Amino acid sequence: MSHNELHVRPISGTEHSAFLETAHDVSFLQRPEWAQVKGGWRGESLGFFEEDELVGAALVLHRAAPVIKKTLAYLPDGPVIDFGAYAPAAVIRPLASYLKNRGAFQLKMGPGLAVRTWGAAAVRKNLGKEGFTQLKDLETKSTSSTALALNDALADLGFTKEDVGLDFAAGQPEYVARVALQDDEGNQLDAEQVMASYSSTTRNETRKALKSTLEVEIGETKDMARFHALYNHTADRQEFTGRPLSYFEKMHTVLNEAVPGSCTLYIASNEGVDLAAAIVIRSSNLAWYLYGASSSEQRKLFAPKAIMHHMVSDSIKAGCRYLDQGGVSATLDKEHHLSGLTKFKTNTGCDIVQTNGEWDLALNKPLAWAFEKYMNWRKK
Repeated sequence: MSHNELHVRPISGTEHSAFLETAHDVSFLQRPEWAQVKGGWRGESLGFFEEDELVGAALVLHRAAPVIKKTLAYLPDGPVIDFGAYAPAAVIRPLASYLKNRGAFQLKMGPGLAVRTWGAAAVRKNLGKEGFTQLKDLETKSTSSTALALNDALADLGFTKEDVGLDFAAGQPEYVARVALQDDEGNQLDAEQVMASYSSTTRNETRKALKSTLEVEIGETKDMARFHALYNHTADRQEFTGRPLSYFEKMHTVLNEAVPGSCTLYIASNEGVDLAAAIVIRSSNLAWYLYGASSSEQRKLFAPKAIMHHMVSDSIKAGCRYLDQGGVSATLDKEHHLSGLTKFKTNTGCDIVQTNGEWDLALNKPLAWAFEKYMNWRKK
């Protein structure tokens, strides 16, 4: 591990993108173009330098606090730097100092490393089983000493970690579901090997979908209206407030202009009727199933399963390490309202991964305290 001093300074979007092309495990949330998609935030590209060499990068999103001319600085899934090669304090201290000197009152960051992983089959088997109430009661598939050391370092540096319990909070979830697309040695799996991690029911439904008359196509930006119609139907059915069509059109346009093919829209239809759609984002060697939507019609064709097979196959061809399917709860209690989500995602072969979670550092304690009180008031 290097103990050399790092320094932080702004870099151009071009420099930022060029550096990310040389890196692995880069989250799409750390790509400079994501700032254009994320409404209400101002993006800043920062570089970490060892002498004159660029060794790390970060997309910092700034949101201005009400009334005062200070900002909340947010690093989702970042920074992009090798914490196995550079001591966390050597990375974070110059970052915090830079942001404080330029008017940030608080730094929120979620480094995004995998701390612990539980296998899909083990979680499925023990969900609701007596003696298993949370993931911590299960034996892990793997644990990262680097990620654990980073958590310890964040605490030593004065960061605090919000305890969200077994539910979700604003920001990026601490526990996520990921389908492994490579084996433990880094060899790419094929689609059949990935399907072997599914539950038998999901595997059978997938094969039925692939033998049916369903057609799965890759849509263009203009086809986002078809996705959005299904998305609104899903939002009504599941009682959540969805995003406007313009958000998805902008995402598809901006991401694909920056990195062609990085944002893919899948649409499954039967005899001209759209039955399911999904948006997948790929960045470096990683993939995310970001949004999904489906119709209540022709459910026995299992259109979402057909799309899942296509996104897995395409992500394998792209050399991706995993396909992330979003957040889950740490609960194994079948009575918990989020347990069904864990069951659904582990049925599709998802391991459950505990990441670092999100941490906060007060750069201006009075303003950070006031902002916290304001946000708590807004939640009431």
